[in-house]
Amino acid sequence: MTITVVALPGDGIGPEVTDAALRVLGRVAAEAGHRLEVNHHAVGGSSLDRHGAPLTEEVLEACRRADAVFLGAVGGPSWDGVPAALRPEQGLLALRKGLAVYANLRPVRTQASLLSVSPLRPERLRGVDILVVRELTGGVYFGQPRFREETPQGVRAVDTVVYTTEEIRRVMRLAFRLATTRRATVTSVDKANVLETSRLWRETATAVASEFPTVRLDHLLVDTASMRLITSPAAFDVLVTENMFGDILTDEAGVLTGSLGMLPSASLGDGGPGLYEPVHGSAPDIAGTGKANPIGAILSAALLLRHSLGMEPEARQIEDAVDRVFNEGCRTADLGGTMNLEDMTEAVLEAIRPPAPSGQRLERTHHSSKEH
Repeated sequence: MTITVVALPGDGIGPEVTDAALRVLGRVAAEAGHRLEVNHHAVGGSSLDRHGAPLTEEVLEACRRADAVFLGAVGGPSWDGVPAALRPEQGLLALRKGLAVYANLRPVRTQASLLSVSPLRPERLRGVDILVVRELTGGVYFGQPRFREETPQGVRAVDTVVYTTEEIRRVMRLAFRLATTRRATVTSVDKANVLETSRLWRETATAVASEFPTVRLDHLLVDTASMRLITSPAAFDVLVTENMFGDILTDEAGVLTGSLGMLPSASLGDGGPGLYEPVHGSAPDIAGTGKANPIGAILSAALLLRHSLGMEPEARQIEDAVDRVFNEGCRTADLGGTMNLEDMTEAVLEAIRPPAPSGQRLERTHHSSKEH
C-alpha cells in the first residue's frame, strides 16, 4: 500500500519537528511493507512570504487528495505587522475548515519516568490518561460579525461566539464513542452560568448522553475544570469542550507532562484526510538550534497511523518506542536534559520494535482512542 501524506512544515521549529516525525513514520510504514509518499507544501508565514496568502487553494486541494495531512506549526513575530486576515494563523483556521475537521483530539498521558519534570507533585500525576476532544470549526474563532471600529469612547472590538445544535451534537457523539473504548466517562466543559452558547452546549450534551447509556456524563464550568485539571487530573477520562476553552485547557495540560513539546493532536471529520500536528507553537526563538522537542510531532505520527490508516499495531510501535526512550533517561532541554532534536529522534528510531501482541503496552494499560 502507498500512504500519501501532505507535509506542511510551516514556520519556526515546524520544519524540524515535521522532518523528525516523518522519519519515524517512514520507518514504521516501511517495516509494515508500505510505501510512504510525502508531498511538501508551504503554509502559514512561509506561504505568505512565497504566495501572498497563508494558505493557497492549490495547497488545500492537495491536502484533500491525500490520505493524511501533517502540520508542523505556523506563525511568529516576523508576521506581526501583517493585516489580521493574512496572519499565518489564518492559514491554519482555513485548513481546518477546508478539510471539514471539526474535532481535535489531544491525548494527555503522563510518563512514569517523567513525573519529576512537572512542577506538580508526582502523586497528582500518576495514572493521568486524558483525551481532550476540542470542537474545532465553531465558536469565537469563526463567529461573525467580528470587527474593530472607532467610537467617541475609543476603539471598539467585537468577536462573536456562534454554535449550532448540529455542531455540538457531532463532536459530542464522537467524544461519547471514544469514551466507550476507554473508561466510559465524558466530562463536558462549558460556561453555562453566563453564556447562551454554553447553555445550548450543555443541553445538547445531555441529549446525546441518552444515546450512550453505558457512558457517564459530567458537566463542569470551565473555571472549575481548569482548577481540577491541576488538582486532580487523573480523575478525567474524556474531556469535551468548545473551541476556545479546548485551546486554553490543552495548553494548561502541558504542565502535566512537563512540556508542551510532549503533546500530539489529531483533527478529524466525518470523511477525508485527518490533520495531525503537535500542540506546541512555532517557537521561533529556538528555530534552527536543534533544541526543539520532537516527541509531540512523533506521537502525532502515531495518531495518523491510528485514525487515518487504521494501523493500530504500528501506532503503538511508535508510542512504545517513546516510552522506551524516556525509561532509558533520554531528555531534551525542555525536560531538563541535554539531548537535541536529532539525538532524540535517533533514539526513538533505534527503540522501535516489532508490534507488541494485541492489547499489550509498556508500563501500564493504554486506553486506545481509535475511532472507526
